[in-house]
Amino acid sequence: MSAAAQTSRRKRAPTWLLGVGPLLLILIGIAAFAALGGPGLGERRGPPAEQLVVERTVLKPGTIALTLRNDGPDPVTIAQAQVNDAFAQFTGPDGPIGRLERATVTVRQPWIEGEAYEVVLLTASGGTIAHAIDVAVATPEADLSFFGLMALLGVYVGVIPVALGMLWLPWVRRVPPWAMRALMALTVGLLAFLAVDATFEGFELAGEGSQAFGGAALVPLGALAAYLLLAGVSSWLERRREAAREGGAAGGTVALLVAVGIGLHNLGEGVAIGAAYAAGALALGAFLVVGFALHNTTEGLAVVAPIAHPRGAGAGHVTGGGGPPVRLPALRRLALLGLVAGAPAILGAWIGAAAFDASLAAFLFGFGAGAIAQVIVQLAPALRDEHGRILHPMAVTGLLTGMALMFVTGLLVSV
Repeated sequence: MSAAAQTSRRKRAPTWLLGVGPLLLILIGIAAFAALGGPGLGERRGPPAEQLVVERTVLKPGTIALTLRNDGPDPVTIAQAQVNDAFAQFTGPDGPIGRLERATVTVRQPWIEGEAYEVVLLTASGGTIAHAIDVAVATPEADLSFFGLMALLGVYVGVIPVALGMLWLPWVRRVPPWAMRALMALTVGLLAFLAVDATFEGFELAGEGSQAFGGAALVPLGALAAYLLLAGVSSWLERRREAAREGGAAGGTVALLVAVGIGLHNLGEGVAIGAAYAAGALALGAFLVVGFALHNTTEGLAVVAPIAHPRGAGAGHVTGGGGPPVRLPALRRLALLGLVAGAPAILGAWIGAAAFDASLAAFLFGFGAGAIAQVIVQLAPALRDEHGRILHPMAVTGLLTGMALMFVTGLLVSV
């Protein structure tokens, strides 16, 4: 190397400095702007922007406690409280609630179970924050028996229905190839309905949560995160097992991904169930349990369909019917798939009942929708017929039947 080249190399700035330099300049500019008091902005005019979101309601004998979060840019001070247009005594934060801070306001108000109430909080600047309680029910104590009840509810609506649906595996193993493709299309239809349902549930919950945390944007963000994460997991599983097949992933890998996608959906569903129970809005009864069981039993079919064909068949050419008998997967493996798909409903019920947050629930529903979308991409090659078509008449019939089945059974569920 020549002397001139060595001198030029020594004079070049380090790579790390080229990366950190612009960032330091930005920080210095922001610090200077703040130190000078925001030159050029002038004094703020108009009333303060006060936005409080009620994140949780706890009803105990003689009191109504509201957990609030300041969703606006200005601090908010609670001055008075009203219940059904009558002023009531309350206890709350000593000072103003700052941006994104949480505070609990406890209103002393005798209430009657089953009646409706409207709580209005008046701020120091004259603003009002109204919160409606459609049906007053005492909030359950978060003790061991309560979490046991939530676990039992998660088993009823998640684990048992999925396990019952997986009992279709021996029958699915014996169907002819054209019927197998129809069943795979039915599975995709079931998952597509779940993805759409989770997305709308997420958007609905996002409207109830703090908009400062992203609001409705949390749903697509959760979906994108889940899609990318599950795509990475799928790639890792395929490489580890060396089980890639022409036109799609191996049946066992896809079955695991289906179980993960359904499990994430059931996690969000469990959050909604637990929150509704804690708020007294969930009518626990035999009809509801039966409705969830019918609705979620089809998820078990979606889990076992990808592993119903023998190892040697490609994803686009499944075999069955008159083929040689095949050994069923180990019971331990089937049990694991069932737990992955159904058990998250238990965790979701715990989260929803003990620490429900609308923004978190919206993100989880979006996460479930994104995971299901990635699973659909994995399953799509299995729908191909002898001519390589995905949307052939049999596949379209299966897709529409799956969506219709989930819609009909969903009518039996009322939260």
